[in-house]
Amino acid sequence: MLQINTGLLCDLACKHCHLEAGPQRREIMSAETMQEVVAFAHRGNFEMIDVTGGAPELVPGIAGFLSELADCAPHVLLRSNLTALGGKAREELLATLCRHRIALVVSFPSLREAQVEAQRGSGVWEKSLAMLNRLNELGYGRADSGLELHLAVNPGGAFLPANQESMEKRYRRELEKRWGIVFNRLFTLTNAPLGRFKHWLEKSGNYQGYMRKLAESFNPEAVPAVMCREQISVSWDGTVFDCDFHLAAGICQGEKRTQVRDLPGPPPEGTPIATADHCYACTAGAGFT
Repeated sequence: MLQINTGLLCDLACKHCHLEAGPQRREIMSAETMQEVVAFAHRGNFEMIDVTGGAPELVPGIAGFLSELADCAPHVLLRSNLTALGGKAREELLATLCRHRIALVVSFPSLREAQVEAQRGSGVWEKSLAMLNRLNELGYGRADSGLELHLAVNPGGAFLPANQESMEKRYRRELEKRWGIVFNRLFTLTNAPLGRFKHWLEKSGNYQGYMRKLAESFNPEAVPAVMCREQISVSWDGTVFDCDFHLAAGICQGEKRTQVRDLPGPPPEGTPIATADHCYACTAGAGFT
């Protein structure tokens, strides 16, 4: 799998963000780097391409970039915070997503307005519900539409997520009953002790306890499925990493700085993968999707 981080510019400044993305960040992928990534995607013959940020929706040229990536792999998905998809300026992007059947993984951390806005900011709740309804209108999340809509749920504090299966059932029931919203799947995500979330853990005196909780919750059965074993991650400036968390920590793939334009293809099988304390977030409980 190829993961692409298009930059740190975002309309939100969420408290759990491992990249410390936000409205004041200016790191975004240039048109030149986009073309280097597309060329690499063609060389790599990837089964899936995962586009993330920041808020990818805010990057100039993102619709065209996604269109080109859709010709490079059978499956392309876009990770969205929902709010950045709204407004007339995003109609071209929405049309592109539908046309190429690009799957969406969208953040919706709670069924309670107060919890959502405490983590993501004032006004996010109503905007998120409105966008979920809009996506349903376009066919996303509806049976047999071919337009996949998945929810990503992460805890609001220094604890691990609840059971994914039971949470999916509760979200499916409540969202459809209260707002008529449907979706395909729900994924629970463990917050990585990096960036803005790490700063909060340290400031609140929860860092050591959280790290201990992650280590004590280590699940060896989750190791074969961790993302870094099957993917390569490319940052907005073309630098290559094992994963988006290593990108946040500045740990380059292969322990040296390599640009995507210089790679002939994916790393050969057996290439060493860097590890650090934050990797426990991907192996705690059910693991990280």
